[in-house]
Amino acid sequence: MKKGTREFTNFLFVLPALIIFSVFYIYPFFKVFNLSMHSWNGIDPTMKFVGFAHFKEVIFDDKAWWSSMAQAGYITLWALTFQNFLALLLALACDRAIRAGSVYRVIFFLPPILSEIVVGLVWKWIYNGDFGLLNHWLSMVGLGYLARDWLSDSSTALTAIALVHCWKGFGWAFIILLAGLQTIPRQLYEAATVDGADALKRFTNVTVPMMIPVFVLVVILTILGTMQGFALILAMTRGGPAGHTEVPVIRILFSMIKYRRFGYACCQALIFGFILVCISFMLNRVSKFFKQA
Repeated sequence: MKKGTREFTNFLFVLPALIIFSVFYIYPFFKVFNLSMHSWNGIDPTMKFVGFAHFKEVIFDDKAWWSSMAQAGYITLWALTFQNFLALLLALACDRAIRAGSVYRVIFFLPPILSEIVVGLVWKWIYNGDFGLLNHWLSMVGLGYLARDWLSDSSTALTAIALVHCWKGFGWAFIILLAGLQTIPRQLYEAATVDGADALKRFTNVTVPMMIPVFVLVVILTILGTMQGFALILAMTRGGPAGHTEVPVIRILFSMIKYRRFGYACCQALIFGFILVCISFMLNRVSKFFKQA
């Protein structure tokens, strides 16, 4: 078979995937970019060309947009610290020869597979200031003075949502970390024990170095997943009170549906996507650095 014929045959095998990628990714991207440069309310058949005016407005004038980014970053910080630390502790516990370990693995993985809308509505009921379980429990243990409407108080709403997000999301990190722990050869731990290393030294000198690629992967997935989250918040607060729990995706949704600024919403989506791509690129470089080290 000639070289040209072989290359053409190989291209035919790739062509279906290329068509799917073009139809569902490349073409929509250019349509969104084109729409971001027009002012359109979603109804009128004509659109007004505004150029890069929307980009200028988002970057320099839209304080609410950057506030939503900061609030998403706050939730992400909780996920990177509390959520992943909890996932690591549980993964370390299940990695050891403990009884009913497989049962715990199933239990810990249940929250991530639950519907975000259902979880949000249940926790909205728990946080309710009038008949919520949280206030009831606080009253039972003598801490009734702490009771409040947790999701209507601007000082507690975002943190309350961050904790729910951590509860729901730690299972993904738990599964990934547990899989990484189980790939570490047990001979390394045995050799470290023979050399007199205690549990802390085995963790810092064996577990951590072997798990660095897994840690980086978990960090990347946590940041990308948390920054794009919105269904949980939509079910619990819809961005309230007074925008204190708005995140970028909810802001984009409101710009399109509530304010009928479709072009502006597309512009916000492009900027948000560009920020996430930059974060992914930087974290990927960090991962490669640790692999080479």
